[in-house]
Order: sequence, then C-alpha cells, then structure tokens
Amino acid sequence: MTEAQIIKGCIDKLEDCQRMLFDKYAGRMMSLCLRYAEHKEEAQDILQLGFIRVFDFIHQYKGEGSFEGWMRRVFVSVATREISKKKLDFMSIDGMEHNIPFEDPGVLSKLTEDEIHAMIRSLPLGYRTVFNLKVIEGYDHDEIAALLDIQPSTCRTQLLKARKMLQALILKRYNTVIV
Repeated sequence: MTEAQIIKGCIDKLEDCQRMLFDKYAGRMMSLCLRYAEHKEEAQDILQLGFIRVFDFIHQYKGEGSFEGWMRRVFVSVATREISKKKLDFMSIDGMEHNIPFEDPGVLSKLTEDEIHAMIRSLPLGYRTVFNLKVIEGYDHDEIAALLDIQPSTCRTQLLKARKMLQALILKRYNTVIV
C-alpha cells in the first residue's frame, strides 16, 4: 500500500491504515519525542498524543511537501505544548562568554550519534527544548518564541547557553583544552 493510500485510509478512519501509519513512523517520532521529554514515559505519552493529533487532523495534510515533515511539525507542536505545561526556567546569562572555539575541532568527529543525543538529553529542559527546536527542527527564533510563549531574545539566550553547555560537556568528555 502506498503512503497516499495509507493517508486516505487514515482520513477514512480505517484502523488497518492507522496501524500501518503508526508502524511506519512510530520509531522516528519516538526519537523526536525523546529529545523533548525528560523521561521515557513522558516521551511515550507525547508519542500517543502526537498520533491522536495526527489522526484527528490528517485531513488537513494537503499533499504538499513530505508527509513525514508534516507529522514532525504536529509532534513538535504536541511536545512543546506538553513542555509549556511545566514551568520552564529561563535564566539570564550575565558574565558568560559568547564564543568558545575548540582548539581541536576534530574532537567532534570522535562523537557517536548516541553520545551527542545523550549530551543533548542531559541539558536542562529549557536549553534542550530551544536547542532541539532551532538546531534539529530548524525553527527560527520567532517561531520558537511563539511556541514556548517567550521572547525571541530569551530564545537566543537559551540557545547560546545550550551550545556553551554542550561545548563544556564535549570538552570534559575528551579532556580537550579551549583557547
């Protein structure tokens, strides 16, 4: 069955098509949910809510662009809505340096994908959320600010702090000196 046929079946609320869609995308969407959630159980809740939302609004998919991209936007929306129910702490960055270059840029090539994901997951929730939305999902600062109900300047600050913290984690992991 083609993706278009599966989507049509989901619009018609056919359970077999919904199962096929879930089976096809659940792994990728769970990876997305894990990037935003603090715990696996929370990610599973976001996954379930995301698929409910996809099935409720699949009729709005116009067939323009990739269906997976459309789904990702739905899941990001659900994840950020769940995060916004929490009280995110967006602190100031007074006294932080803005540019910290690596002495050994080759250190990044030593990192595995799993190590990078683990480092991102170890970031505080506010940093991690903004980092994921900007760097991984490609949202701009104004879009992120609207999703999280914060100022664009707060978004920029959180991204800066997230990058600084990731750099520190990488440096610590590889005992690399910064210049």
